[in-house]
Amino acid sequence: MSAHALPPLDEPNAGRLTIHYAPTADTDVVENPPRFSWIPVVDDGARYVLRISSDPDFPKGQTQVFENLPFNFFTPDAVLAPGTYHWSYATWDTERGTPNSAWGTSRSFTVAADLPETPVALRDTRLAHVTTSHPRLWMTTDRLGDFKAAVNADPTHCSWSSFYEKSVLPWMDRDVMPEPAGYPNHQRTAPVWRQTYIDLQEMWYAIRHLAIGGKVTDNADMTARAKEWLLEAASWDPMGVTSRAYTDEWAYRVCNALAWGYDWLFDDLSEAERETVRAALLARTRDIAEHAIDNAKIHLFPYDSHAVRSVSLCLVPCCIALLGDDGDDEARDWLNYSIEFLMTVYSPWGDADGGWAEGTNYWMMGIAYLIDAANRLKSYTGIDLYQRPFLQNTGDFPLFCKAPNTRRATFGDDSTQGELAGIKTGLNLRQFAGVTGKGEYQWYCDENLATNPGTEGAFYNWGWWDTNFDELVYRTDFPVIEATPPEGGLRHFKGIGWVGVQHAMEDPDNHIQFVFKSSRFGSVSHSHGDQNALCMAAYGEDMAIQSGYYVAFNSSMHRNWRRQTRSKNAILINGKGQYAEKDKAKALAATGKILAAEQRDDHIYIAGDATKAYQSLSPEVTLAEREIYFVRNSYFVIVDKVDASDPVTVEWLLHANEPFELGKSSFRNTQQRAGFYGQVVWSEGGKPTITQKTEFTDVDPEDYKGLHVSTCLTAQYPAATRHRIATLLVPYRLDAPKRIFNFMDDQGYDADLYFTDPDENTFKIVMKKLANT
Repeated sequence: MSAHALPPLDEPNAGRLTIHYAPTADTDVVENPPRFSWIPVVDDGARYVLRISSDPDFPKGQTQVFENLPFNFFTPDAVLAPGTYHWSYATWDTERGTPNSAWGTSRSFTVAADLPETPVALRDTRLAHVTTSHPRLWMTTDRLGDFKAAVNADPTHCSWSSFYEKSVLPWMDRDVMPEPAGYPNHQRTAPVWRQTYIDLQEMWYAIRHLAIGGKVTDNADMTARAKEWLLEAASWDPMGVTSRAYTDEWAYRVCNALAWGYDWLFDDLSEAERETVRAALLARTRDIAEHAIDNAKIHLFPYDSHAVRSVSLCLVPCCIALLGDDGDDEARDWLNYSIEFLMTVYSPWGDADGGWAEGTNYWMMGIAYLIDAANRLKSYTGIDLYQRPFLQNTGDFPLFCKAPNTRRATFGDDSTQGELAGIKTGLNLRQFAGVTGKGEYQWYCDENLATNPGTEGAFYNWGWWDTNFDELVYRTDFPVIEATPPEGGLRHFKGIGWVGVQHAMEDPDNHIQFVFKSSRFGSVSHSHGDQNALCMAAYGEDMAIQSGYYVAFNSSMHRNWRRQTRSKNAILINGKGQYAEKDKAKALAATGKILAAEQRDDHIYIAGDATKAYQSLSPEVTLAEREIYFVRNSYFVIVDKVDASDPVTVEWLLHANEPFELGKSSFRNTQQRAGFYGQVVWSEGGKPTITQKTEFTDVDPEDYKGLHVSTCLTAQYPAATRHRIATLLVPYRLDAPKRIFNFMDDQGYDADLYFTDPDENTFKIVMKKLANT
């Protein structure tokens, strides 16, 4: 090496748990400019320099160079002309202003024409124009004057009077909350967790709503009451029982309460009071920021549900409140990190299709806080997260995977305990209607709210959001869009491996929902061991359900049943399912893949490969595929294919709310308005034994005390090295019974399976027999 040669750049391979090098020649660039990411070097304090050019030799004058980048992800501040480009990066010497490593691998990418344009202003100019006055969260000073005038003229303006009566005045008479005692003997228990969670959420409501109420109405008594709540919360030990390390969800709520109080009461606090609140808010924000950035390292390991959520839930509002005051340098750095993370890395749980790998319930939660952060950033800084393709499309995820009248016919952890989708799901869709103008999102919101009257106080709603405040904020910032019925059909969320099918969603008497999953995310985080699993709802009732209850993370119900394959409409091989324990690397390795999701002439065809998921516990498995045929929006044919190096049994599982009527090779499940029947059409490996049980195996009964117990049907097939199984599922209304007839023709090398309805519409599936394989 010469005296002037720079050391080579450390470029390790990306792993399952890490962020990837992007973009590459294999990357579909979906927005302009592209989002850049790479594996950081060992030194956490390293800085980087990035170069981009249409010429692979990176000549001066034709190369953009971005210096002194603090992290391993970056979005340029200007769009690129359509074409092919090359990029590489090096580490950066801040003192000399030059690279201090050799340039790394040159990677190429292509920018297509007419992509969404989503540049991000650079750090040195991004926040230069923002106001230093308070308030800043939701309203800025200039908007507040106009809002007060509008409310004085019309108290119902933007639903102000409803918010004031229901969400402000009640807190005037409530006792100020003292610092929580924590867990008995500091051993976490679900009841204490839940009650303290609610208490701290209410403290947030009290401070935020009293502060806003006092400011808008010039009510000195209300402002004084808000200060009492705020100063009490500020007196608590930031590293005590409401710290992030003790229970992060508690800490998030205290942090937000302090941020809103500090911001909206700033002019009403003495300098000493400001210092007290500011010190508490800064310490708590630092604790959360350092965990997400320095400990969890979500820019390297992005699959941390809580740490990622803390960026939008806490860091954005808290840093906006602190900006310009003592601690400004830290708050400014954390806010810049948050903006860049949300504009570059986000969302690790999906891609431009808009899917969310953790499921529709955690979509509701994560997106609700993302919406809050997006609205705070838009109103305060002008940065518009909503222009990103993910946020333009993510409303399709609940629209196609959890219709408003379904309860248990989808995947993932769900805190509603089998109730309808929480009302925040609908309010999220209303937000995306206002952003995109899509009337079907507003339709979903209207349906969701209409089917959930009186649930605003339920834990899974009130414990996270006050909908009166949500309504107020939305109406001040976004238009109300006219609802239009959804078209339905098929939607494949490629980035997460989900397929949602909706037929006649706007008509409960004819509605059918079907959701299928085979995901590259495996069972990580709030995903389960459910690759190649299905769920079905029809005619206003859930049919093939996800069994069990999400009573608490890591409860026996969650750990031994809900996360496990045996609670899914899937198969077990030799009595085993897919890895669904705590090791994230193993969870991410137990993957599936959607092979096809197609609308064909008279049917929808879906195919998934869960071989790797089953190999996680059964290495003798060499193939585990499932095909779905949804024929004429009427019935389903499910084909399972299993190969193994040694003979294996197959248990075909189907879960329903009520017990089944069992036949020799058939079964029927009847509910209040509708039902479905199933029939084993063909099995190459031998006939099954069909049984059922109504229980949650290996679950503490206290976890589901007072909750309905579902039934699991099992069709067990004898051991063989090759299984080919075809099963018919036919949903129907009780007032309109349906029969689908079937027969087999195997005169040749193949088994031709024929299905026909009473109108003599015939559908054929060809099953390849072993002799013709």
